[in-house]
Amino acid sequence: MLRTKSDAVDRIDGEILSILDNMAETMYAAPGIGLAAIQVGITKRLVVIDCEHSEEKKKSPLYMVNPEIVWTSSELSVYKEGCLSIPEFYEEIERPSQCRVKYLDKKNKVQFLHCDGLLATCVQHEIDHLDGKLFIDYLSRLKRTSIEKKFIKQYKQKA
Repeated sequence: MLRTKSDAVDRIDGEILSILDNMAETMYAAPGIGLAAIQVGITKRLVVIDCEHSEEKKKSPLYMVNPEIVWTSSELSVYKEGCLSIPEFYEEIERPSQCRVKYLDKKNKVQFLHCDGLLATCVQHEIDHLDGKLFIDYLSRLKRTSIEKKFIKQYKQKA
């Protein structure tokens, strides 16, 4: 299912708002800093992100409906990425260090957000999920295959 391209949301209604709230709860419980709807089995273009939450800082989730990256910088940066869908695997991934994203907020208003640093990486990572891409797709074939084999082995041991 993670390789499935997510569908655009036609309208933001009570069901979509409930899904977004449930996604935020799931993300915080994991714990994680971002979650795409496809990761919880919903093929809608929905993302929840909170890169700044910690024990000292209160939760302030960023809800994005139909997010779309409209610009990326030519400058790249590297972050060690992980994924709630591929737990316990982390790899350094190179991505544009800045991006601009267009999305609908929970009130159905168009928003533009300039992102840099960890937020830019997280936004790109979550939008990749909506397009059926995983962070391991940015790795060499050898490294990706190795992670996939380890993940399958780990999954079978837990089953």
